[in-house]
Amino acid sequence: MDEIIYASATSIAQAIRDKRVSATEVVEAHLQRIAAVNPTLNAVVQSVGPRARLEALAADQALARGELRGPLHGVPITIKDSLDTAGVISTGGTKGRATLVPEQDATVVARLRAAGAILLGKTNTPELTLSGETDNLVYGRTNNPYDVSRTPGGSSGGAGAIIAAGGSALDIGSDTGGSIRLPAHFCGIAGIKPTSGRVPRTGHIVPFGMGAVDALTQLGPMARYVEDLILTLPIIAGVDWRDPAIVPMPLGDPHAVNITGLRIAMYTDNGLMSPTPETAAAVRTAATALAEAGARVEEDRPAVLEQTADLANNLSGSDGRAWVRRLLRQAGTVEIHPLLRQRFDEVKTVEVAEFTAMLEDVDRFRSAMLGFMEHYDVILCPTCAYPAPPHGMLMTDAMRKGTSYTSAYNLTGWPGAVVRGGTSPEGLPIGVQVVARPWREDVALAVAQHLEQALGGWQRPTL
Repeated sequence: MDEIIYASATSIAQAIRDKRVSATEVVEAHLQRIAAVNPTLNAVVQSVGPRARLEALAADQALARGELRGPLHGVPITIKDSLDTAGVISTGGTKGRATLVPEQDATVVARLRAAGAILLGKTNTPELTLSGETDNLVYGRTNNPYDVSRTPGGSSGGAGAIIAAGGSALDIGSDTGGSIRLPAHFCGIAGIKPTSGRVPRTGHIVPFGMGAVDALTQLGPMARYVEDLILTLPIIAGVDWRDPAIVPMPLGDPHAVNITGLRIAMYTDNGLMSPTPETAAAVRTAATALAEAGARVEEDRPAVLEQTADLANNLSGSDGRAWVRRLLRQAGTVEIHPLLRQRFDEVKTVEVAEFTAMLEDVDRFRSAMLGFMEHYDVILCPTCAYPAPPHGMLMTDAMRKGTSYTSAYNLTGWPGAVVRGGTSPEGLPIGVQVVARPWREDVALAVAQHLEQALGGWQRPTL
């Protein structure tokens, strides 16, 4: 069973195609693993075991007839509960949708299922995905598989936890300020936030069409292995004729990227919150591994990084989070979680003139960041200033600036991948972040895969 549940989605798909294992066996092994660990983790909040078994049987029968449904034929996956799944309760972590059953899949879910993937269940998310701690009034709190007293992060914390524990080969996270990359870091797995405009958000609880904050939120794959990010991103990317922000840009092949000669800017401190010594050491070790592979590594950072926290807070909060209140009304939610209530209480509404001036500040930040990136192919830096903190700590004022390492690249819209690069003294994973130029997910993934091979990547939790 261990060989199946800890294998990559890529190798599982190949084993099913080669008939070395059946989809039925693979699905059953993952359902058993979820049953074993989920009482401790509370990561999977809706299970569709009977449906998954029927789909696995149908996949095996199709393969026996010589029919291959796609590159994920028979591969078991989970899906973050912020994404609509036809016939399966999809709450977005908010009470107004506690019993909502969508009639159709979100675009990314439909594309994965058309490629042959089999849904096992939905993974937990904070209310409307708008917190770094995965907790809500519908399903409660999710725990980290490396230490259940600690957070798996958010908002894709359920996905990060169950993938790390071997209950799912693959999930799709969403990322508005680090919600794919932070759980990947805290749970020791791999994930990528694609370029803004790469993957349709149709059917997500924070949809397209969000005005000033629209470009912040992206959907991307999460898995234990970088090869599965490489496999999945082309499946979910591309125009769906619904999300108006999606651009039909070609997606490069990471296997065609040569590490030798890449220009890499490395920094360990963004000037807002210094990382733990072990976090800084993990980034430096990653930089050494890339330099040994022929990359040109320089210690450098954009001069405007220290503006990140203020700009991100102002952009999402200067309207009094009216955009969040609209989402709550659409969901029919009256009672909200204290973590979301905190987000309302901490903001100050400003006049329109001040708000539009702030939008100009964001544009100047983006321009300055582009000017920096003209000289580099990749930025290598921490994902967060610290490893997974105890529950309740992540959203405190003292800790929040540590997440600015990811939110800087939501402001720019650039692709950012995370892969495990070290371990804290407490035995917690430490991820390193690989940021590439816009539309160069192939470069980010190639570098992440090299670091995975050099530094070891995901390691099995004791759970």
